Amino acid sequence: MPFKIQHTVLERFLRYVKIDTQSDPESKTTPSTEKQKNLGKLLVKELKAIGLADAKLDKHGYVYATIPSTSRKKVPAICFCSHMDTSPDCSGENVKPMVHKNYRGGDIVLPDDPTQVLRPTEHPHLLEQIGNDIVTASGTTLLGADNKAGLAEIVDAAKFLVDHPEIKHGDLKILFTPDEEIGRGVDKVDLKKLGATYGYTVDGEKAGSIEDETFSADGVLITIHGVSAHPGFAKGKMESAIKIAGEIIAALPKKELSPESTEGRGGFIHPVVMEGMVEKASVRFIIRDFTDEKLVEHEETLRKIMNKVLKNYPNSKADFKVTEQYRNMKKVLDLHPQVAANAVEAIRRAGLQPEQSSIRGGTDGSRLSFMGLPCPNIFAGEHAFHSKLEWVSVQDMEKAVQTLVHLAMIWEEKA
Repeated sequence: MPFKIQHTVLERFLRYVKIDTQSDPESKTTPSTEKQKNLGKLLVKELKAIGLADAKLDKHGYVYATIPSTSRKKVPAICFCSHMDTSPDCSGENVKPMVHKNYRGGDIVLPDDPTQVLRPTEHPHLLEQIGNDIVTASGTTLLGADNKAGLAEIVDAAKFLVDHPEIKHGDLKILFTPDEEIGRGVDKVDLKKLGATYGYTVDGEKAGSIEDETFSADGVLITIHGVSAHPGFAKGKMESAIKIAGEIIAALPKKELSPESTEGRGGFIHPVVMEGMVEKASVRFIIRDFTDEKLVEHEETLRKIMNKVLKNYPNSKADFKVTEQYRNMKKVLDLHPQVAANAVEAIRRAGLQPEQSSIRGGTDGSRLSFMGLPCPNIFAGEHAFHSKLEWVSVQDMEKAVQTLVHLAMIWEEKA
């Protein structure tokens, strides 16, 4: 490596995780929770302090900033993107980060809840961290490495590049988003204001990983209209919408097409919310696979299950509504192979073995790619996210910073 970075990534990360930024899927506002702006304000303050004069938090909770070009070449503007919110699945309030220095192997017991134990048998990536420093929460909250590790890495890389103008790079655009965890991370993003040609989300897991493919995703809402009657006089009359919904769920394939029985490239039909009464009930599903054709197949499977159940309820009916959520970003990235190729080279220059893979999920990059900003996902080092056992390695975060610096340099070299 031709340069040495005096890293600030750990100190920044420890500050960021103490700010509660949990998003709320039930909220109709953007951001979904006003408290996300508390971190946004701090990030703007820190970006300005390192010399990014245009850093700004907008009314929707997005942070924009520019690291100005140091090159005389015409270099494409590259965006580094991470999200500020944490998952609604686990509390992010009063996070107490703990640094376990010089990890020697074995279990890590989290002190505020000793039932929360980080075991290498269950988290095998820990075995790659011998001698490194592991950061966890204290056992009662998530840590927030998803995605505050990415935030800290981008700011640390920005500081290094501003402090070293002799390193040649084009304009680098910073974008920090709210509400990624609830699928609304780019709803209000202003790509014209951002001004980037290509982008990278910094929100991946294992050090060295780059993901250029995601699930494609749809939502399905089944609304069942049953027949209500007084339960004391319901024989031959009542057709309970709740029971119809239950039968549809019970009839779903269990050994295939479910999250708990699939991995790799296997897709699924997954019920996520059921609510209602005798007369009317609804079930929300998420449908996932890597191709649009497979999505249609899974939706047809679900429709057939619904219709088969309804045959036993002649006076009831159901509506079946499909809503597109996001699409596999590989369709876009395959048209711009240099974007992933440059990331692979940057990871290599940072001293890591690149691992290209697919995400069994989506990122802000999925939608950004289809909005005109081709955007694969590179590692931030986060593990066991959305849980009290979430952890990150300090050395992996530092490698992510180095990867971003190399990435900026590679785009300039190849311009």
